[in-house]
Amino acid sequence: MLSSLKKAPGDSLVPVAEQRCGLVAIVGKPNVGKSTLLNALVGQKISITSRKAQTTRHRITGIRTRGATQFVFVDTPGFQTHHNNALNRSLNKTVLGAVGDVDLILFVVEAGSFTLADAKVLSLLKQDIPVLLIANKLDNIHRRAEIAPWLKTMHERHAFAEFVPMSAKNAKDIERLFDICAKFLPQQAWWYAEDELTDRSEKFLASETVREKLFRLTGDELPYTSTIVIDKFEEEPPAKKGQKRLLRIAATIVVERDGHKAMVIGDKGERIKRIGMETRVELEKALDAKVFIEMWVKVRSGWADDEARVRSFGYE
Repeated sequence: MLSSLKKAPGDSLVPVAEQRCGLVAIVGKPNVGKSTLLNALVGQKISITSRKAQTTRHRITGIRTRGATQFVFVDTPGFQTHHNNALNRSLNKTVLGAVGDVDLILFVVEAGSFTLADAKVLSLLKQDIPVLLIANKLDNIHRRAEIAPWLKTMHERHAFAEFVPMSAKNAKDIERLFDICAKFLPQQAWWYAEDELTDRSEKFLASETVREKLFRLTGDELPYTSTIVIDKFEEEPPAKKGQKRLLRIAATIVVERDGHKAMVIGDKGERIKRIGMETRVELEKALDAKVFIEMWVKVRSGWADDEARVRSFGYE
């Protein structure tokens, strides 16, 4: 549990009899804005983002408690249809597991667009679970009238509970989405403490942050099959009163080819130094700690199509 990633504790205590709580899955094709939406809903960055498809690889839970309602959001990998390797089969299994047992589904699409990849995700959704059609990136549409014909065809595809046009970057849109979601969550006791934001560990956050910086700093050059293994995550208490705790982290970046290794290391090691520096700065801010991080790069050819190795790297 990320004890350091907490919001400020609330002043009021809500009686259990008045509490609402439920699971809300965020689904959609790769790179449609699911992680950005999750971070906006939680109010803090817990899911990494980049322009590269396949950024999210795990089921990531974000928790937000507002008033009497606790929202437990589940961010999922984008459903994969292009490459049938072991990694993608694992990611698709994660998506199917997430949508099968929730109270509400947010189906995220780009406003005005519907592709074969969107259709594949929509086909996975059960008819007995309410689905909100989240038309994200609405700010890219110049005239709202252009949405009407598209919306008509969308309602012919699925019996959506509601249509929510929005931008994940607009605070008012996020507030409106909370109010809509609350109506679908059952009356029951909260599952988490009021100030908790995620069920993921600090070690997991370290791994994801390294991967985000790796993808951002290599652009489209590096295949998405690169992954991160945290070899060491040790915490030392503050040496003196008033000082921050120290986290010692050792991370291995796993790539599939020698050429990819050279790409990650960069000229005279400059790129891997920058990956480490940007990771350290972000983790120190997120975890309120002093961070010392070491990094290596290893080549593991064909790991993404090796079931055993995919599992050993932490994928289900």
